[in-house]
Amino acid sequence: MKAKSIRGSSTEQIKSGLAEAMVDGYQPTLAIIFISIKQERNAVVELFYQKGIDVFGATSCGEFINGHQSEGEIVVLLLDLSRDSYTILYEEIGNRSIHDASTEFAKHTLQKFKNPSLIVCSTGMTTKGEYFDGESLVKGLENTLGTDKIFFGGMAGDDVTFTGSFVFTYGKETDFGIIAIVLDGDKVSLQGMAITGWKPMGIARTVTKSIGSAIYTIDGMPAVDMYFKYLGKEDKKTDRTFNLMDDLGFSYPFIVERESGGETILITPRSINYSENALVVDMATKEGTKLWFSMPPDFDIVEEIIDEANQLKNSNQLDADALLIFSCAGRQPVLGPLTTAENEGLHEVWKTPMAGFFTYGEIGRAKKGKQEFHSGACCWVALKEK
Repeated sequence: MKAKSIRGSSTEQIKSGLAEAMVDGYQPTLAIIFISIKQERNAVVELFYQKGIDVFGATSCGEFINGHQSEGEIVVLLLDLSRDSYTILYEEIGNRSIHDASTEFAKHTLQKFKNPSLIVCSTGMTTKGEYFDGESLVKGLENTLGTDKIFFGGMAGDDVTFTGSFVFTYGKETDFGIIAIVLDGDKVSLQGMAITGWKPMGIARTVTKSIGSAIYTIDGMPAVDMYFKYLGKEDKKTDRTFNLMDDLGFSYPFIVERESGGETILITPRSINYSENALVVDMATKEGTKLWFSMPPDFDIVEEIIDEANQLKNSNQLDADALLIFSCAGRQPVLGPLTTAENEGLHEVWKTPMAGFFTYGEIGRAKKGKQEFHSGACCWVALKEK
């Protein structure tokens, strides 16, 4: 499999980039498109359709390929993968629960290949302002596919406008749904990892009252009071103009221990329910959950991510044909240029064409191999045709 990355700030630039990529006789079968909501999605999709190229697409909060990072533009990873090695599945959720829809989606993948693996994207927020429950998606897929099956991906963005994100393919688009490249695992391998880099601060604490994604008390104390006091921002607690997620949540998420033990993920405070004095986070959090306050990653985060990638590559004697990166939209405002260093560092490890975007949530295996839905992670996956 041969891959090429192209980018542009308009449909015309993508058209020129595609023509240049194909001038040597290269005939891609699949285009993985990450695109700003400011761009003409339908025109871009039509461009690839006219060339006989399948489309897998998601809107972004910023996008990148090797050597370039942008906001408000378009990036494309082209693959000339044999069509008997993959199929594209698209599913609008409608009135079903996300868990039920993802379970049905997983059953469809098992009908395509005996040993499927997936690159999967969901929407991140609907045009009505409703967040997508990524954890239900991951659990629905894993329960049906089995814990041994591999899938990586992310939740579509909308340039951090919270106006609605989309996944799409030719002739189909939704603000509440799922799309996947289903790969024949016997013909294409996936290797990847999700890493956050945030460090725990202080002692472990326990969620003592919660309903869904609203946390009322931690260690028996009001969660809102504890969070703001611990971070020295008590003066902001009653300021309803204060943007909790942008000004604190992205920088100081909670580190949460998973039920299975050993693994930790991040949950990000999004807002305050003032009428109930509850801290609203981006994932449902059960009573009894162990969590820590956190410190943002230091400069060593890039070294950690690159070292882990090198260890995985070298220990398994791997190489790659293409690389995809799904990086949390919250990493960019917190880490600044370190996000570019992460992406470029991963490209240097695998030395293959790369594309990625900043997401509203990441899907992938953590360091210890558990399949998780993540917040605040850099999630990468290398593809190799066998």
